[in-house]
Amino acid sequence: MHEAGCDEAAEPGETSEGRGVPEQDDDFERLLAESLQAKPFEEGQTVRGTVVAIRPDVAFLDVGGKGEATIEIADLLDENGELDVEVGDRIEAIVVGTSGGLKLSRKLARGAAGRRALEDAFRAGLPVEGRVEKANKGGFEVRIAGQRAFCPVSQIDIARNTDPSTHIGRVYTFRIVELKDGGKQLVVSRRALLEEEERERAEEIRREVVPGAVLVGRVASVREYGAFIDLGAGVQGLLHVSEMGWTRVSDPAEVARPGDEITVKVLRIDAEKGKISLGLKQLQTDPWSKVEATYSVGQIVAARVTRLSEFGAFVELSPGVEALAHVSTFPPTGSSDGWKESVRPGTSASFEILSVDAAARRIGVARVGGEGHVPASEESSAVRGAIVPGARIKGKVERHERYGVFVFLAPGRTGLIPMSETGVAKEADVGKAFPVGSEVEVSVLEVEPAGRRIRLSRKAVLESEERREVREYTERSGTAPTESFGSLADKLRSALKPRT
Repeated sequence: MHEAGCDEAAEPGETSEGRGVPEQDDDFERLLAESLQAKPFEEGQTVRGTVVAIRPDVAFLDVGGKGEATIEIADLLDENGELDVEVGDRIEAIVVGTSGGLKLSRKLARGAAGRRALEDAFRAGLPVEGRVEKANKGGFEVRIAGQRAFCPVSQIDIARNTDPSTHIGRVYTFRIVELKDGGKQLVVSRRALLEEEERERAEEIRREVVPGAVLVGRVASVREYGAFIDLGAGVQGLLHVSEMGWTRVSDPAEVARPGDEITVKVLRIDAEKGKISLGLKQLQTDPWSKVEATYSVGQIVAARVTRLSEFGAFVELSPGVEALAHVSTFPPTGSSDGWKESVRPGTSASFEILSVDAAARRIGVARVGGEGHVPASEESSAVRGAIVPGARIKGKVERHERYGVFVFLAPGRTGLIPMSETGVAKEADVGKAFPVGSEVEVSVLEVEPAGRRIRLSRKAVLESEERREVREYTERSGTAPTESFGSLADKLRSALKPRT
């Protein structure tokens, strides 16, 4: 008999208050028994687990049962061969083996599982591996885990119209899209997985596509207005024909052909419309950067006519550098489009540089040499230098206006004869007196410092001619004039006037 208050070791299974199993020990033993009891898994079963360790060849997953499940590292690599999981990640996989430890796979390797596994893969949407054995009507016969499956020709690849023979014997990853008759009838798609991969890659590529980025792409298609460039994963941008080169490109097919690899620069992005604008010429040296050092006013250069417009002719001075010969620089011909005959597209001629504005990318030129033009051997700048007040020069009638007659004097120099200086009576027909394209001699009355406005007089030339004729007349007759010059000039003018 024990004394009260004396603590004595209790026998196993007893407490100080009585014999029996302690409540806490009972819970511990129950939990331990449960943990030692292996959780039943079957091949083909879909399980979820947490990655607890990663080794060179395998990764270990905690799936809630005895021990740990393993999955091969090769089964956890992405398309670039990079590991796409890390410790702590939860992943879904299929049981492919229970003998000697629980083995998992995220893909059904050939022969790794039976119909049960295929059913689980179909329900879970997991990819499976299969070998393309032969092509038949409408598709391909594929062997997956010992089972025969059918892949429609439209589902074998993203690219259309590929040669069927290129797929025979290849091992691809597929997704089961249809399963019937307990797994005896399978329809699979490789394209579905490829499109998913493309969508993932597209998101990565779009993060790289920013204004100013230089990217390598492939020409997807060519249109009359430019070429569409695939930057990867179906992300396409437009390389407009105007951005293909500093030299004018008339046919985009001359620069880009489908399938060509090309390096482009991202110019603009319209996120709302999903449009990407690309450039090619921006990666080349801008020819206008050398214009000021190459061309100067008064210089005579050979150039090729590229195109005509209503206001003049565009000529190529050098690759990527175009100049404009304005319509006002061409001698009048009597026809509104007559000037175009001397500058037909594709022909070459000599042109004089009239102005250079590299910042605005503008160069003004005038045609020299050839019929109706200032000879190239002459300094046309000297001709323009002769246009000073008091000078008598010849020009060609360019056009008529209600306030006067415009006369072409030299490339880039057109003067105006006001009606009061035409020497024609008010009631007379100015058009008949000054036919467009006809040569006329005029006197220069006034020239603005910039040379843009030149005031001419035909009347002054006529009066000068009259004075000369009167002088010659008096010299021939040997008599001095008894009347004033004005009255003599009037009589002489009347005598010389053609009779009707």
